[in-house]
Amino acid sequence: MATHDRYPLMFSPLDLGFTRLKNRVLMGSMHTGLEDIEGGFERMAAFFAERARGGVGMIITGGIAPNHEGGGGAKLSTPQEAAQHRIVTEAVHAADPDVKIVMQILHAGPLAGTPACVAPSAVRSRIGRFVPNELDADGIEKQLADFANCASLARAAGYDGVEIIGSAGYLLSTFLVEKTNTRTDEWGGSFENRMRFPVEVIRRARAAVGDDFILIFRIPAMDMLDGGMSGDEVIQLAKAVEAAGATIISTHFTWHEAQVPTIATMVPRAAFAEVTGRIRSHVTVPMITSNRINMPDVVEQVLAAGHADLVSMARPMLADADLVNKAYEGREDEINTCIACNQACLDHTFTGRLTSCLVNPRACNETLIVPQPTTRPRDLAVVGAGPAGLAFATEAAQRGHKVTLYDAAAEIGGQFNLARRVPGKEEFSETLRYFRRMIEKLGITLRLNTRVDADMLAAAGHDEVIVATGIRPRVPDVAGIDHPKAVGYIDAIMGRRDIGKRVAIMGAGGIGFDVATLITHAGPSAAMDIPTFCREWGVDFAGHPRGGVTGIAPQIEHAGREVTILQRRDGAPGRSLGKTTGWTHRLSLQRRGVKLLGGVTYLRIDDAGLHCLVNGEPRLFAVDTVIVCAGQEPERSLYDALIARGVPAQLVGGAQEAGELDAKRAIAEATALALAA
Repeated sequence: MATHDRYPLMFSPLDLGFTRLKNRVLMGSMHTGLEDIEGGFERMAAFFAERARGGVGMIITGGIAPNHEGGGGAKLSTPQEAAQHRIVTEAVHAADPDVKIVMQILHAGPLAGTPACVAPSAVRSRIGRFVPNELDADGIEKQLADFANCASLARAAGYDGVEIIGSAGYLLSTFLVEKTNTRTDEWGGSFENRMRFPVEVIRRARAAVGDDFILIFRIPAMDMLDGGMSGDEVIQLAKAVEAAGATIISTHFTWHEAQVPTIATMVPRAAFAEVTGRIRSHVTVPMITSNRINMPDVVEQVLAAGHADLVSMARPMLADADLVNKAYEGREDEINTCIACNQACLDHTFTGRLTSCLVNPRACNETLIVPQPTTRPRDLAVVGAGPAGLAFATEAAQRGHKVTLYDAAAEIGGQFNLARRVPGKEEFSETLRYFRRMIEKLGITLRLNTRVDADMLAAAGHDEVIVATGIRPRVPDVAGIDHPKAVGYIDAIMGRRDIGKRVAIMGAGGIGFDVATLITHAGPSAAMDIPTFCREWGVDFAGHPRGGVTGIAPQIEHAGREVTILQRRDGAPGRSLGKTTGWTHRLSLQRRGVKLLGGVTYLRIDDAGLHCLVNGEPRLFAVDTVIVCAGQEPERSLYDALIARGVPAQLVGGAQEAGELDAKRAIAEATALALAA
């Protein structure tokens, strides 16, 4: 029996008539930032070629604007620009001629970062920089012509197709919704008129590229907006797009300005697939579903349920370029799973930095980070099996070094063992599963429950010691910090201390928010249960009211604790959280009644509670428990002892710089160090 038989639907080909997809998995569109830098097309070519070799059936690029007003970044509007794109298409087809490469045409409309941005009406987006310029009749004709021109040039550049994105608050979607389309001419008013522009874009594009070219329309299947599109309108649009010439319809969920998480780790796997399935029953063209589908068993389940014909896995291809091959070969336990943290991908995208991946720093850096077998194998000790130690150990072992990994704990993981216990962060367990398998596969000697010292390591005769001992929690200089009411965050997360009903949390960084989430949580985790997720975020997948949102106040089960998060800095706590996920954590805690206060000076902890100054005014927080999340300090005592003994040693991760327990930085630094070892 072939190993891929456990995923018969995932590995079945799809006949599109004029061409064929070799399987049902595609790499969805992500803007990496490589599109916008000098030399970026060469780096994109290496990035996409590696994913093509990894087994996907189709790749969709990041968004490319059809004109200047469509984005202000990478665009395709001239033959000269098309020549750059050929670098990418030729690399992908050379890597695997059976892999289709499709370019996404993205006209950002009111979200374009240029004063020249356009929209059907001069309605500024809640997250837009500019009020868009309202399109007149000539302007609409220009945009339609530019879409067709862009599609034609994509074909000339060697692409197998284009995807036109009609969702997310970008240009096409703003025609569809009444709040952003206030026109009274043939492009506004009734839904039939409002959908005229995106349908015409598809019709013009099909006329420009001919019949033997993949044309995908990314439909706003559920826009998560009050007053957004109804389920019936989405189906009406899907039918019209099919009639206009779309080869495939891809479902997209949410506008960027909507306040429902759709791709964060707190979202259940394949939560939105049933929405795709409902639309699929009304059209005959194949349909793509997406969002939080990160492992092959989930792909197979979605296809078996009839929810889609194809499954998009975008960020999972950042995490592991070989995901599809590993599934085909029965090596699922070796997949470096996307944990949907967003820290190195979307947080970078929306802050103008190049995309990469927390668990795979080689992503988008394939030409810069090139693993090579070592020419002088050494005996290396790694002390600390947290993210930095695990990353170094596996990379060094893959290069041919002999590696012994020590940790005083009974299991690997370090701070990831804390994170995975927080409701909404269950995916962090997947990273530890991956590293456990790599330790086994690579023959790394693992010594758990082993507290080493400099004498022991010196006697062991290792050539070098990599000190990845991480951090120790900072103990603030506050009177009464050793009072029984005071609890360290590690003890709180691990359940080693009882937590009272009234709680003050000292510190509003990521750990403080994680602790607040944990101690206020009750019932099933929304990340593991779709009905709970729907109740907590006011979403109705089955009924599909306008926008998919119920308009009913979110229903959140919580532990009944009174919790206040405090920070020393002035301003609203939580501003240091991730760009694309921080708002979800703040909003979720506020809905559980958690109070957030800045401008706090801690005075003392005593039997009465926590005494503070808040904006200079004395205040007593009469709490049962004070959880201390006051930052971290590097744990370097072993390193100092090794250096004193003359044992070669290097620091990496939190032991070098504690920061905000930055696993992204720790894994990236450890990978670089291992590749230089």
